[in-house]
Amino acid sequence: MRPPPARAGRRPSGAPSRTAETPDLIARLRRDAWQAFVGGRFYRHTLIGPVPADLRTKLGERWPGDERRGEAILAGDIEFAGETVRNPHPVWFPPRAGAGWLAEWHGFAWLADLAGVGAAARDPARALVQSWLAENAAWHPVAWRADVTATRVFNWIVHFEELAGREVDRALRRAMLVSVAAQVRHLSRTAAWEVAGAARLRALKGLIVGRAALGGSAARIGRIAGVLDHELMLQILPDGGHRSRSPSVQLAVLRDLIDTRAALRAARIELPTALQQAIERMAPMLRFFRHGDRRLALFNGSVEEDGVLVDLVLTRSETRGHPPLQAPSSGFQRLQAGQSLVLVDAGEPPPQGFDADAHAGMLSFELSHGRDRIIVNCGGYRGANGSWRRVARSSAAHSVLVVGDTNSVEIQDDGSLGQGPTAVRCERAEEGGHQWIATGHDGYRSRFGVIYSRELYLAPDGDDLRGEDKLTGRAGAPFAVRFHLHPAIDASLLENGGGALLRLAGGAAWRLRAAGAEIGLGESIYLGSGELRKTQQIVLSGMTGPNGATVRWALRREARPSEPPAAPPSDPQLPAEGGNDGA
Repeated sequence: MRPPPARAGRRPSGAPSRTAETPDLIARLRRDAWQAFVGGRFYRHTLIGPVPADLRTKLGERWPGDERRGEAILAGDIEFAGETVRNPHPVWFPPRAGAGWLAEWHGFAWLADLAGVGAAARDPARALVQSWLAENAAWHPVAWRADVTATRVFNWIVHFEELAGREVDRALRRAMLVSVAAQVRHLSRTAAWEVAGAARLRALKGLIVGRAALGGSAARIGRIAGVLDHELMLQILPDGGHRSRSPSVQLAVLRDLIDTRAALRAARIELPTALQQAIERMAPMLRFFRHGDRRLALFNGSVEEDGVLVDLVLTRSETRGHPPLQAPSSGFQRLQAGQSLVLVDAGEPPPQGFDADAHAGMLSFELSHGRDRIIVNCGGYRGANGSWRRVARSSAAHSVLVVGDTNSVEIQDDGSLGQGPTAVRCERAEEGGHQWIATGHDGYRSRFGVIYSRELYLAPDGDDLRGEDKLTGRAGAPFAVRFHLHPAIDASLLENGGGALLRLAGGAAWRLRAAGAEIGLGESIYLGSGELRKTQQIVLSGMTGPNGATVRWALRREARPSEPPAAPPSDPQLPAEGGNDGA
């Protein structure tokens, strides 16, 4: 397959290799001293101060909950962060619960789920709030972490009237007001520094919402908004993507910014320009990541997410911008024709501070046709099992070429990214409805002496996707080009061993043909729905020779009986129609 005829965009290259850095001593000492202070027996007394008689600003909009999840919580089956704890005891700190589970439990976002159940859940919800007030006045590293505290403050304010209406429980109403005021004071000391990345934006949201609800002055809230503006400039890229390069984080951050804007509007405080601009840039980028089923692509720790929630977030963004075809700052490309959509990770890994959940999936892609996902990445793991988390982050869990069963960027023991590529390139071209991209990185050069490049071509009707995966450099490097399949896809190898047939749930079929590698069919996993599901993967395997290795493949949709017959795909080793080299 020939390179694109013209350059359409390039990711910055020449970035230094990632290496583990020694934590800043001053920052460590500051954090240790802070934790010693807040963990002391007298810290809670420093949070005492004026408490308003009532909330001064209330939020009219809320996010929908999950009634089934609410019913499960009432039954004692509490599932958060991929981990289920049944009838927790002690209620707030069951001994085997992971930090992710504790963070969600103490964040009270599940109040929306209980609200979805209806009147039967009100008394249990009140009892849980009363229990938390009685047992959690002392600081805890998870329960009082800035983003967790902010989530709790926000949800208590949103559900305040149904939890503690004036005519229902005046004592609980007063206790909640006292606690919210104390938690907001704590947030004022921690929101700007204790956590990083998207969690810091969440912490600042809680502080702004809390100050607005308690009647804080416009000047004081404006100073917090100034800190938020600074964070937005650091975290939101020019094309609207978040620095984590994660669709799930994109959704969560945009939702938080919409909540922040709603609180400022309710308090009649002028919106910061940076906040409004961030929302307007992020919404089209969220649309960029959606497949035809209206759910999200699986890059850098993402899961599909709830399509109804995605729709609601986009509606409340009040932004109608179309998804871009390419996002050069975020490092993603979008090929779209007919009913087919191809999303490609064509960028560098996230920088330090935003890489805690990043995957080694550079140059991976996903393919969907209409509402059917066909080629996928395995998705983000939600749970406390460190081994599964490492598997999901590996290059082998992505639809991409992998050399020596090794990650294209190092994933270190602490979860951050280490040594990776020094250069990641991407070029794009379009002509007469034909779309090409050419990408590459040198993440395998230091270990295997090879450079990886991938070219993709999508035909104008969307029914013909072709690719070329190429390694140049040293001989003797084992490789595998992986195509992970959605669980709804039924795959079988063709009798001649030169391809595979992929049957979709609705009866449609796609045929994969390949040359330059041995084709096989193996087991895989799918985590995109939030739970582990078994599925299949097609693997094109081989070994580099004196001239490296070139694997060409073509995926073409089979015409249904009612459709006119499509021209058979050309041999993957021959030029494609129109004079352009095909895969």
